[in-house]
Amino acid sequence: MLRFMLPLIAVLLLCEPARSQDPSLFPNPPELWKNYNPDEGDFREEVVREENANGIYSRDSYISAYVLGEEIRVYCTYKVKSGASNAPGLLDVHGWMGMPRIETQYVSDGWAVMAHDYCGKKDNRAHYTKYPEKVDHGRMEAKTIHAKLPDGSDITDPRQTSHYLWFAIERRVLSYLLAQKEVDKSRIGARGYSYGGTMMWNLGMDPRVKATVAYFGIGWIAYYRDRAVWMYAPDAKEAAMSKGEKLFIQTVEAQSHAPYINAPTLWLTGSNDHHSGHERGGETFKMFKPSVPWSFAVQARGHHNTEKLGDDCRLWLEKYVLGKNVAWPARPQAEISLDEAGVPQIRVTPDSPNTLKELQIFYTQKEPNNVLRTWRDASAVRVGDKWIAKLPVLNVGDYVFAFANARYENNIVLSSDFKAVIPSTLGNAIATEKITDVIPWRNHEWTETEPARAVDGVQGFRAVNKKTGMRNLQISDPAWSAKPNSALSIRFFCTEAQNLFVSANDQFDTKVELKPSGGWQTLVVPSKNLRHRITAQPMQDWTKARDLLLMPTAGSTSDMTQVIFSEFRWVQEQP
Repeated sequence: MLRFMLPLIAVLLLCEPARSQDPSLFPNPPELWKNYNPDEGDFREEVVREENANGIYSRDSYISAYVLGEEIRVYCTYKVKSGASNAPGLLDVHGWMGMPRIETQYVSDGWAVMAHDYCGKKDNRAHYTKYPEKVDHGRMEAKTIHAKLPDGSDITDPRQTSHYLWFAIERRVLSYLLAQKEVDKSRIGARGYSYGGTMMWNLGMDPRVKATVAYFGIGWIAYYRDRAVWMYAPDAKEAAMSKGEKLFIQTVEAQSHAPYINAPTLWLTGSNDHHSGHERGGETFKMFKPSVPWSFAVQARGHHNTEKLGDDCRLWLEKYVLGKNVAWPARPQAEISLDEAGVPQIRVTPDSPNTLKELQIFYTQKEPNNVLRTWRDASAVRVGDKWIAKLPVLNVGDYVFAFANARYENNIVLSSDFKAVIPSTLGNAIATEKITDVIPWRNHEWTETEPARAVDGVQGFRAVNKKTGMRNLQISDPAWSAKPNSALSIRFFCTEAQNLFVSANDQFDTKVELKPSGGWQTLVVPSKNLRHRITAQPMQDWTKARDLLLMPTAGSTSDMTQVIFSEFRWVQEQP
């Protein structure tokens, strides 16, 4: 009977008079969800695969979710140790255009793990969530609805958005996880990767969830990222926010849920990831209730990767879902000031310094778009229980940005708040950084490299991965970027011929041959030698390059890990 009544209920709901577009009258997230019961209706479970092998029970199935009067057939996959009982449950949520994938380590650790699809039909996937025609905008290859409807007009009801569908499905799948006989209903956690991280913030309001971990996704995309409204763009003029954007941001987007979240929440991200704008993500936690635990860690120079953030996810879930006695320190405190000479510096005070394994400080200058920032390591000196590092800058009138990461003996990594200061506002600041033509080598300037043996008394470095080569992420830093009309000079030593690609911005390439020799050689690469991969047009100037990649040519049998490099520098390009 319920399934036949749902279409009528949906029509009545969507035909309600639209709320005034006064933002103060928009529904808050709890009001939006107060009439949705994820437990209502028969699951109508259809098992499409079932297996019990190597001590693991696996099942793929379809269930029904009833949303806005429509029956959506949701594809789910489930894994648990064979014969388990009272196992903690974990909802594992995939990212944009992804498909359900279970992190098997959690299954091995005793969790009952469920993943589901909310992407919908894509490519030739055998199984996927099936959206009825009336809510086909839930399918990610369709015209998904955010702040605007397909005709370009503003949304007037948050239930018109694709997010509403995805959140409703997620909560329904949580009900399905709780219905499994192996699962302890009192111990439920959730983790989401990429757009799955975005999905965690709504789930954090669900009282059935004891803790969540969000990778990358944290909101601040509508209007802020999409219209390049950066926090630290001094001369930026903010565009007017549309009515649809206001409604979406205040009712559906991730950060709107923050004041109503009860589940302990952990956020893991990269400083240069395209979600959240790094510093805006940190603003979300200022809206949390004081009683709700939260923490975050940011990987410096990280895009869509968090491999340097220790065991944060696992330990957070063990602490707040399993109730284990995990020592979770407070996040480090940081403050930027001027030293006696007027050079910017940062002071970092970590919690529990006696169990601290490593403290790293990172800084950069000027760039308001977090994706484009070039982070440097700052050398810190311990003074008592504080770590102090100089932050030399090129211009005291530009913002300097900094944060610190504290790694503890139990492999928890925690980040300080994001700090942003214009040094000249602090007093008589001085600029001590120098522009140089030399592109330096240290572990963070070139990826996947290591020191090489000295040749003829010259210390060099080499790539460690013969397939992917090595990448420099710092050439967009004003201190090391190319001047107009520069060419790239590469000093190298090799005893066997090597064929390599030199690439800029993952768009422009040129093939170079390194000839064998018994001594050091120099290769000069003009910008015009690099051609666009699609148009074949030459790169106008090395000043256009934001990153630099050296890697083997396709099908090459050469081994570039045997090449020793000693210096990359900018030289005047010859006419």
